[in-house]
Amino acid sequence: MKPLEDAQTFVLSECPPHDPVAVDFVDAEGLVLAGDVVATEQVPPFDNTAVDGYAVIAADVAGAADSPIELPVVDEIAAGAHSTHVLHRGEAIRIMTGAPMPAGADAVVMVEDTERVGDDHVRISASVDAGAAVRRAGDDVQPGDLLFEAGTVVTPAIVGVLASINARRVHVHPRLRVAVLSTGDELVEDGRELQPGEIRESNRRMLAGMLRETGCEVVDVGIVRDDEDALETVLLNAAASCDAIVTSGGVSMGDYDVVKAVLGRIADMTWMQIAIKPAKPFAFGKIEGTPIFGLPGNPVSSIVSFEMLARPALRRMMGHRRLARPSLVAVADEGLPRRSDGKVHLVRVLAEFGDDGRCHVRSARAQGSHQLAATALSNAIAIVPDGDGIPDGADVAIVMLQG
Repeated sequence: MKPLEDAQTFVLSECPPHDPVAVDFVDAEGLVLAGDVVATEQVPPFDNTAVDGYAVIAADVAGAADSPIELPVVDEIAAGAHSTHVLHRGEAIRIMTGAPMPAGADAVVMVEDTERVGDDHVRISASVDAGAAVRRAGDDVQPGDLLFEAGTVVTPAIVGVLASINARRVHVHPRLRVAVLSTGDELVEDGRELQPGEIRESNRRMLAGMLRETGCEVVDVGIVRDDEDALETVLLNAAASCDAIVTSGGVSMGDYDVVKAVLGRIADMTWMQIAIKPAKPFAFGKIEGTPIFGLPGNPVSSIVSFEMLARPALRRMMGHRRLARPSLVAVADEGLPRRSDGKVHLVRVLAEFGDDGRCHVRSARAQGSHQLAATALSNAIAIVPDGDGIPDGADVAIVMLQG
């Protein structure tokens, strides 16, 4: 059996990042920058007010907290407008949040500290220092600033920054189009009553969701019946139109399955037995250069195999620097027993942080590779090395299934 680390290294080596493409910044969310982003404009582009209030000369309102001061209001500036009036000593200008500061003014008094007197005067009851409530031009971004390095994942906030500096096009690693399919005459998905020997298709739907969570565009090929010619056509078409293919089932040693038969004929495949439980069987190869991940058919094994092998490779292809899920050392609130069998056991657990600031885990109970319902609520995988298991209260390494 192949150690998990060796299998991971092999698969990652065969899945290099895709070449960068230029996209509109609004389409970059969730993608990985392939080049540095350097500002060419300053943000804010002009001095502006952080509050609604009155633009003043700070010296004119010194002592206003003790004795309110009345000033004539000589203009009004809304956001998006500007004033040509130069503020002189003893004057105030009504100003709205985000509006440019008028020439001559050096501070803004919040509207809460004022009272309008008639149509053209304001009574100010607070003193302010020069610069109060003023956002200076360029105090967030200056031209030439390195804002984001290559390898950064574009978040909604980064999209906002790109808009603010007029970075209309950015270079990113493209989102992968990944085909997912299921095979077998026994599969049913139309909701009808099951006939003897039939099962309801679930792996493809599950894997499609996991691919979307990984950031891929899913191409759902559907169910392909046990017909070698039909499967070959579907796989060749998927390889020609997609960046990767994910299948489940038909990868165990000794299986004679249409998937194995067809892949053996049209793809350069490596069939593995990995020293883990569940998810021992795994296949990886390429069809005309397109990677194909052959996951085991049992649903829990399919999840584990995807998380440990397919997901990191897909993330690498999309340019991510952090390929693995977050990992940490947790406390086993209850024992995680096992028997020595030469494998690392990947135990599905429920993880939560306690009042002691540490992460605590307990088994998700049923651990059979077919028992998806018991696994569905687990949020972490405990890494239990070969041996007798993890006793109550001992530390255990875990991999979180979110983040």
